[in-house]
Amino acid sequence: MSVQSRDSNEYLHTSVILSKITEYDIFRYYCSNFKEVGEKFRSDLREDNSPTVSIVSWNNKLLYKDFGRSAHSFDCFAYVSHKYNLTFLETLRVISNDFGLGLAGSTSTSVAVTYGKKQFTQKLKTIIKVKYRNWDKRDASYWKMFCISKELLFKFDVHPIEYYWINETRFKCTNLGYVFCFNSGYKIYNPYNTEYKWFSNVGKETIQGYSQLPKDGEVVFLTSSLKDVMCLEVLGYASIALQSEMHMPSEETIQSLHKRFKQIVVLYDNDYTSESNPGQTMAEDICLKYSLRNICIPTEYESKDISDLIKNHGKHEAFEVINQYLQWIKDTHNKE
Repeated sequence: MSVQSRDSNEYLHTSVILSKITEYDIFRYYCSNFKEVGEKFRSDLREDNSPTVSIVSWNNKLLYKDFGRSAHSFDCFAYVSHKYNLTFLETLRVISNDFGLGLAGSTSTSVAVTYGKKQFTQKLKTIIKVKYRNWDKRDASYWKMFCISKELLFKFDVHPIEYYWINETRFKCTNLGYVFCFNSGYKIYNPYNTEYKWFSNVGKETIQGYSQLPKDGEVVFLTSSLKDVMCLEVLGYASIALQSEMHMPSEETIQSLHKRFKQIVVLYDNDYTSESNPGQTMAEDICLKYSLRNICIPTEYESKDISDLIKNHGKHEAFEVINQYLQWIKDTHNKE
């Protein structure tokens, strides 16, 4: 494929890119272990001792799904962005350049392989079943580290489990295991597992904590996980979390929050041990797109998220950190 001239309607946009190449082309080029849709392979985004990843057909799109790490759920553009630590616009430019599409003012003669249009069978939703167990001292001890009570867990529909089934295959929770319940499915959380810590059949359209939001308020946080949502509730703040920190919130979601809250603040992970710091990279992209404010937990606390901040430094110190940032945002706004 080579680009001889550029039509006035051709510009750097996902729809234009996908009119020239396919999602399959993009995944095949950038995801080295991927070969065929629906076949499991080892992740190249983390250490993965057994095949836990599939690229599947879902709602007429291809999605990268890592069943060993639920946050790794990407479309082709989000995958490239996450893997190479690129902004959304940088991602489109790289793809255009690598495939010789000429959409970013590039004159590259290096053209990636394409495979033409392909048809894929829609993947059936993963079936997850659980066996609940009674709350015990182990649960109280674990969640006490984050100042999260049994009552708060049940408010957010989080329950201890003894077993869970993934498509009829049974797994025993050898340490602690929990199920996060949503209208669209379940998320399994094994906090002490190094592998298979998360399993999920919940779609990215489900927003964690949304149904527990108050009717309105001064501020609402966009944060990284349901555990962080519950920790912010402990501190007295309303918040929501997308299914993955790498997802861009929709216009509809942001508009609905603006109608109910005076301010939306992003509080994503400070991955201070990572050179790329993907949490803060995504936070900056979101703030730039929607003109929001960003809070970053200071690196000196050595706590990547609000859950760790409470665990490592206590509820009072965590409240002071967040409150000082909110006061700074308020003072800055008054000066503008």
